[in-house]
Amino acid sequence: MKIDGVRLDLVPLRLRERFEISSGARQNRTILLVRLHGEGEIGWGECVAAEDPGYSYETTETAWHVLTEFVLPAVVGTDAEGPGDVMAPAKWIRGHRMAKAAVEMAAWDLHARSAGLSLAEAIGGDRRRVDVGVSVGLQPTDDDLLLQVEGYAARGYKRVKIKIKPGRDVDMLRRVRERFPDLPLMADANSAYTLDDLPTLRKLDALGLMMIEQPLGYDDLRDHARLQEELETSICLDESIRSVGDAALALELGAGRIINIKPGRVGGFGGARAIHDLCLARGVPVWCGGMLESGVGRAHNVALATLPGFTLPGDISESRRYWERDLVDPEFVLTEGTLLVPEGPGIGVRPDVERIEAHSVRTACLPG
Repeated sequence: MKIDGVRLDLVPLRLRERFEISSGARQNRTILLVRLHGEGEIGWGECVAAEDPGYSYETTETAWHVLTEFVLPAVVGTDAEGPGDVMAPAKWIRGHRMAKAAVEMAAWDLHARSAGLSLAEAIGGDRRRVDVGVSVGLQPTDDDLLLQVEGYAARGYKRVKIKIKPGRDVDMLRRVRERFPDLPLMADANSAYTLDDLPTLRKLDALGLMMIEQPLGYDDLRDHARLQEELETSICLDESIRSVGDAALALELGAGRIINIKPGRVGGFGGARAIHDLCLARGVPVWCGGMLESGVGRAHNVALATLPGFTLPGDISESRRYWERDLVDPEFVLTEGTLLVPEGPGIGVRPDVERIEAHSVRTACLPG
């Protein structure tokens, strides 16, 4: 497949509500979109890097720099055998998986459109619906949290993830569990704890959680393995897993029993499918995480979640969960706790080009 050109756009959006995790809060989001031109089609991708390095060292600005200065000049004008080979000229670039993923995933969209396939079909998916969970940020009070959870339970979400941090954890979650005894719940710490917090983390075992996501440092699999030995509740790894090698090491060490796969975090569909295949072969559950994406990134996540190993509801909520108005048409709508998998070519939804270009605050174009 020949890559003839590319366009990047930075599009600021405002979340419907402030979203807070252990490392900070945000309500404004800057969406970095990638358009690859080739084969008479346009493939769309989205870079999930945030505005600050709270989750990853990558940011919107570092991604823009790496894409415009290194990745895209190497990729544009090349003729790759398939979407998995498009990034070969940029293989020498260390790290920056989120920047690379935006291009690799756009290449998969381009390939699927050219072949007349849905993206889910192109990557090997086999579902028409995917189960959906929701992520709830830290709230000012427990009562505010209970109202949020009640609303999402009423909407039909199949799992509720609650952000926690030291001082806002056991008592808060206990109140949620008492109010919703049968609701599938999990907690997400975003690396807010250390092994010194073991007495607190042990108390979470009594709450019947599906999992505790990324309780310890993003770069410390050893301590996660030590913690998992002390807990009945499964640890789910997120930030710690950047590649299939990381996943293999984590499973070998016993650092967790579940893995959250975010395609943007692991370099795109190539890395995501490799981790999925490893976990499927070993009977390890996986699910698709979210990064406050627009509908472009959400469409990619929905496609990924159609692979057979994704047995747990993902953080791929409907469009209205985050945006008053999404950047795609039709928007994603929750139906009985699921999202329909788009069946049209490629990502299956139409990016609102007029709105994207009208709101873009920075653009870069590289011709082949």
